[in-house]
Amino acid sequence: MGAFKAYDIRGVYNQDFNKEDVYRIGFFLPSLLKTNKVLVGRDVRVSSPEIFEYLCNGIIDSGADVHSIGLATTPMVYYATAKFSFDASVMITASHNPREHNGLKISRSNALPVGFDSGLGELEQLIKQQPTPVLQKGNIFELDIRHDYISFQKQYLTDFSNLKIAVDCSNGMACLLIKEFMNEGVDFLFDTLDGTFPNHEANPLEEENLEDLKKLVVQKKSDIGVIFDGDADRVMFVNEKGKFVSPDLMIAVLAHYFNEKGLKGNVLQDIRTSKAVAETIEKMGSNMHMWRVGRAYAALKLREIDGIFGGELAGHYYFKDFYYSDSGIMACLIILHVVSDMKKRGVSFSELISQIAKYANSGEINYRIEQKSDAMEAIKNHFTSTENPTASYDFDGYRIEFNDWWFNIRPSNTEPYLRFIAEAKTTELLHQKINEVDLILNKFI
Repeated sequence: MGAFKAYDIRGVYNQDFNKEDVYRIGFFLPSLLKTNKVLVGRDVRVSSPEIFEYLCNGIIDSGADVHSIGLATTPMVYYATAKFSFDASVMITASHNPREHNGLKISRSNALPVGFDSGLGELEQLIKQQPTPVLQKGNIFELDIRHDYISFQKQYLTDFSNLKIAVDCSNGMACLLIKEFMNEGVDFLFDTLDGTFPNHEANPLEEENLEDLKKLVVQKKSDIGVIFDGDADRVMFVNEKGKFVSPDLMIAVLAHYFNEKGLKGNVLQDIRTSKAVAETIEKMGSNMHMWRVGRAYAALKLREIDGIFGGELAGHYYFKDFYYSDSGIMACLIILHVVSDMKKRGVSFSELISQIAKYANSGEINYRIEQKSDAMEAIKNHFTSTENPTASYDFDGYRIEFNDWWFNIRPSNTEPYLRFIAEAKTTELLHQKINEVDLILNKFI
């Protein structure tokens, strides 16, 4: 079974995992997390009802109860886990993956993530055992959290009626809630739930999935375009010119909101984040902390540093006031507030971003390499022997900074890829460094 990943359980359903695997996950999960009740939500994928059925059968056959919230966004599950004091929860989703994929995102008390190092590895070993005979049966209860969740999120809803907004729901779980927060004057794309994702994959990081939104923004002369992924834990943005905005830069946009509220303190970014973000946030009086990629690490780190909020290049944004978890809708509402406020001052969304983005950035480049460790060492050794680093980090691959540029090279946890990203003070220098990297890594391909 190849579905156990660093952050969750995910893969092609009936290939990487099947209903018998799901049953065993359900059976052993309550004992792993030492609880007699498990909260369960699910997305709209075609395979989600069957996974829900077999997961619940496993849970109740272990003697624990299921509390089902039905169709839900992933952040709804995080909210209900913490708000209603569950020690275990499961969201059935494959997030932004293609339609034939599915998976399970598992959390423990306080909506803390369960990653491979914090429980999934042990669970993988447990499910290789045969489940013990059923001694008692648990029950399945329906739990309606919709009203509570919408009320909570509406704390962040302000008047942004001066904005023309285009929203692409990707036929995913954002469709379930988004019109509770915005409707009049908003142009929607693909706003009906459809687990076959007939219009485009629910992955906003892939350029082709943004084309419809970009066209709509330009056609309607929108001030901003918004796009959610499949389970609505991530959100990304397009400016009024129809240009995609790198999600790490939005961390600095979020900082305007918290600065306005007088909230200064620790902020979290991942190791791939533009240097411009820390420079912007530190000018506002907060402190930037850097950590590993992925919710399994970010949510725990934000809690550890008592951070106000944080974000990732992949479009996840975490909030202390949201149980240190990520919510695409909450991030969207806060960012719309900032963009609305800026428009009142005569500053467009693209102008706001240009005030932040001061460097030439490569975006993440993937190299298919089996010898990932050797290739990473070759890159590190080449640049540290020819230039003097000003800073070096090694907790998620390497991030090495120099006077006028920096790079991060890190291995994929699930695929034979090295992921490389670089940023420089000039486009010319950036291209020069990427060419140097290509020459070195091509020897390993």
